[in-house]
Amino acid sequence: MVRKFILAAALAALSSPGFAAADQLEARLFNSAALASPYKADISDDEKVAGLSKFWSEVKYNFVFVDKLKEIDWDQQYLNYLPKVRATRSTAEYYRVLMELCARLGDGHTNVYPAKEVWDRDLARPLIKTRLMEGRVMVRDVLDAGLRAQGVAPGVEIVAVDGEPVTAYAQREIAPYQSASTKQDLDVRTYAYGFLVGAIDKRPNVRFRDASGKTFELPVQRHGIAGMMKVLTPAAPFEFRMLPGDVAYVALNTFNSDETADKFIAAFDKIAQSKALVIDLRDNGGGNSNVGFRVLATLTDKQFETGKWETRNYLPTYRAWGKPMPNFGQADENWQPDLKHQYAKPVIVLSSAATYSAAEDFLVAFDAMKRGTIVGEASGGSTGQPLMISLPGGGSARIVSKRDTYPDGKPFVGVGIQPNIQVSPTVADLRKGRDTVLEAALLTLRK
Repeated sequence: MVRKFILAAALAALSSPGFAAADQLEARLFNSAALASPYKADISDDEKVAGLSKFWSEVKYNFVFVDKLKEIDWDQQYLNYLPKVRATRSTAEYYRVLMELCARLGDGHTNVYPAKEVWDRDLARPLIKTRLMEGRVMVRDVLDAGLRAQGVAPGVEIVAVDGEPVTAYAQREIAPYQSASTKQDLDVRTYAYGFLVGAIDKRPNVRFRDASGKTFELPVQRHGIAGMMKVLTPAAPFEFRMLPGDVAYVALNTFNSDETADKFIAAFDKIAQSKALVIDLRDNGGGNSNVGFRVLATLTDKQFETGKWETRNYLPTYRAWGKPMPNFGQADENWQPDLKHQYAKPVIVLSSAATYSAAEDFLVAFDAMKRGTIVGEASGGSTGQPLMISLPGGGSARIVSKRDTYPDGKPFVGVGIQPNIQVSPTVADLRKGRDTVLEAALLTLRK
């Protein structure tokens, strides 16, 4: 009864005018509406400078990789970009400049995001899935029926854009605006996520080359956010099928919701009948780490470590005294096993440079528990807790505030989690419809 009374009183206080006013007053320190103006085609010069200043300040005091700020001289970067933002003639152009500045931080969890209107009109993209493979830009999938009808299909190579060699185009037009933690991360963002992004009313002329060596050129239509989500969102969060040899294949394509783990648990009885399990994280860009840990809890009967973390511990008076300010850090809580669902047979996990964030937290715990083998490519090398901030013109940014490591302190951010068996997909196998990495995993299980 006492607890119910306290809860009711707390809820009443939260909904009171006095609390709302206090909450609004508190928000003025970091989230003032003054620097969260709505989208306009061209916000004022004052708003542009204020937005740059807010981003610079929040990075300076919250970005966890302080050595990077020193290396690039963050204050000098601010001065360098003041005339650039003043010279912009639209909100879209302004955000492009902020994205370029953000990319200099070299962190995949620190990003600038324009308003929806900018994404829809100025950062649209074709309905083609691409990737860099053996130094070549290859089509992985085509969601545009018109392009398919004209011969654009998986295995076709892109060799030029608007007459410019494809690599030169990508390095000039795409790469400078991509925030990435590693080279493999930058390649994914440049040649997969951001490739061919641009104005929705312009159609880039793309030169393709098929397996026979025949080239053909087509104008490619771009689509706004709805189309982009078709390309970047997995078809299904969870996939399961049985492979020859009684091997269970499970693709965990996202950790954005509990649905992935829920479906794994729902299929567990069937999975448990297999002789071995392959877990595919190659297209998992992350989400909530706990979703992945629920799956890992079925692979061991013991509690397991999930990593260590640290964040900055800024003390103004220590700075005034000239005293060092060591980071605050601790180990994550150990995760308990799921004793109702236990899989004790061989396990292989597939990874790629697109394996990211919470999916890397999964890899770290799996690797540390010595439960099985990682096959494929090094992961993207970026995770952490971003701090979200609003910016003028309807945009926002996030700034990584937490550095994560293996339980023993071994770093993987900025490096990537290395597979036990390195295997990269090949152009030849893509054109034959073969999965290079999965075949290597199955061969490993047969040894």
